[in-house]
Amino acid sequence: MPRKRALITGITGQDGSYLAELLLEKGYEVHGLVRRASTFNRGRIDHLFSDVNAPDLPITLHYGDLGDSSSLMRVLQLVKPDEIYNLAAQSHVGISFDTPEYTGDVTGLGTTRLLEAIRTSAFPVRFYQASSSELFGKATVPFQNESTPFHPRSPYACAKAYAFHLTRNYRESYGIYAVNGILFNHESPRRGENFVTRKITLSLAKILAGHQECLFLGNMEAKRDWGYAPEYVEGMWLMLQQPEPNDYVLAIGRTASVREFLELCLKHAGIRFERRGEDKDEIYIDTKSGKTIVAHDVHYYRPAEVDLLCGDASKAKTKLGWQPKTSFEELARIMLEADCKSLGVRLPA
Repeated sequence: MPRKRALITGITGQDGSYLAELLLEKGYEVHGLVRRASTFNRGRIDHLFSDVNAPDLPITLHYGDLGDSSSLMRVLQLVKPDEIYNLAAQSHVGISFDTPEYTGDVTGLGTTRLLEAIRTSAFPVRFYQASSSELFGKATVPFQNESTPFHPRSPYACAKAYAFHLTRNYRESYGIYAVNGILFNHESPRRGENFVTRKITLSLAKILAGHQECLFLGNMEAKRDWGYAPEYVEGMWLMLQQPEPNDYVLAIGRTASVREFLELCLKHAGIRFERRGEDKDEIYIDTKSGKTIVAHDVHYYRPAEVDLLCGDASKAKTKLGWQPKTSFEELARIMLEADCKSLGVRLPA
């Protein structure tokens, strides 16, 4: 029986790399869409290429871009995938305020181009659209699920809302097997260095190694539902294995603030600290050295903040059998240990 073929946009990102690993373990032939650039950004998937000259290597990369319809059609015609996972996007919320037009084009219209390529080709493809908990934005209920109204608070979230509704529209209009995975925050040692959790763990590792003096953060009171990325890509795969397409929330169901993540990591790092000052003048002092190790920077505050998000994944747990296993505390330690190891720093037992 021929192996299934999957095409992953955003394969070089955190989720794309973990998803590629999962699909390879399941016997898939994996194809990835990558943008042409003057420098390589494939560190997260380098380990999947044991021998680039092997004729039967189960992973292949193709140049293409969500901003270029012709490249999407070309890759689709070449690969003829059974499943497409659209993970590519301009995915940084803060940056989307600086580049709203680009974010809308890639994150929103990029999904349109991909869905149109599927419709035009008439291939029997199953399509996964990476949605986001940022859709809920200024949520008015304590737990958000598939029925919770959207209130996006950033250009990124607005673009994701467009892509969400378009995916559902193509499902209802053309009978395409298309699903939205509304994933709440999911982190790992492969998270981008400008995302707050990874910024915290990498900066603390650098402080311990003597390579950095202070970590600068924005809103530390923002609360999110933090999960472990490798478990979330399994949920993506499960969504495309169901008899009928549907939309699902993936979340832990517990909320914690950026401050809680920071202080948990400080504890894991063995750094004793004292908080001084208030609001945006607040700082964290290393009580051993007397140095300021954490401070606020107004540059990292956003024009419109999302204060609290917490997901209800009951539907995914019941219909998909999906169940997160890694706790918030375990996640913080996994990420900090990985960054410390990369810099040759040993954490206290």
